[in-house]
Amino acid sequence: MSDLRPTTPSPQRLHYLEQMHADRRKVRLLQAALPLGFFLLWELAARLGLIDPFIFSSPVRICSTLWRMGRSGELLLHTGTSVLETAIGFSLGTLLGTLAASLLWWSPFLSRILDPYLVILNALPKTALGPIFIVWMGAGAGSIIAMTLAISLIVTILDLHQAFRSTEEEKLRLMATLGATRMQTFLKLVLPSAFGAIINALKVNVGLSWVGVIMGEFLVSRAGLGYLIVYGSQVFQMDLVMTTVLILAAAAALMYRGILQLEKVLKTYMGVSL
Repeated sequence: MSDLRPTTPSPQRLHYLEQMHADRRKVRLLQAALPLGFFLLWELAARLGLIDPFIFSSPVRICSTLWRMGRSGELLLHTGTSVLETAIGFSLGTLLGTLAASLLWWSPFLSRILDPYLVILNALPKTALGPIFIVWMGAGAGSIIAMTLAISLIVTILDLHQAFRSTEEEKLRLMATLGATRMQTFLKLVLPSAFGAIINALKVNVGLSWVGVIMGEFLVSRAGLGYLIVYGSQVFQMDLVMTTVLILAAAAALMYRGILQLEKVLKTYMGVSL
């Protein structure tokens, strides 16, 4: 009968694990130190007169503006508006892009027809479509979400379609030899093999969705982070502009962090190789 007792890790293995943990601690420490050092230098430069705090603002002035916005309710209103619009645009862009890419994989004939048009649409400057969306959908959230879709949808379709087409030919032939239908091939082989590309598309869409929402709010909005940036620039309140930019960065970072957590869930609990 074999001995099933766990073996003790070798000293080399323990040293390797300790080195990995030490490296992770160093990375996290440096990640925290970089923005802290940046803000300290920024505040120091403003206090020493190296930069004009009226134009460049400063961390202390930004904290004061953030506190005022929080007390007045502006912070929740404008951040919530942009986050909601981004979440809707992000979800629709990912879902519709995945469905369209699946349809193009399903029909190679349709793919050959639409491929050049998708490339042209992807190269089209999306800001040129803003006034059109405003006329079609009105000056509201609908035109902002449409702008978000215009920026993220085509990129998602192109990336995922390429990932679907990159499935190994040997595996496709094996599925056909075993008598799998096209639907079974897609669900059991093509889609799982493209999980890495889907996660990457989600990561890219975080940035594209925020770009679309902010661009839309630049053109037409009475609330949102893009509206605050435009308003602050018009009345030359640079403290408000810089505060809004930092709020935008924090919101985008949290959203991106959520995608990373989803990636970990797929790796850990679903056994998906990404």
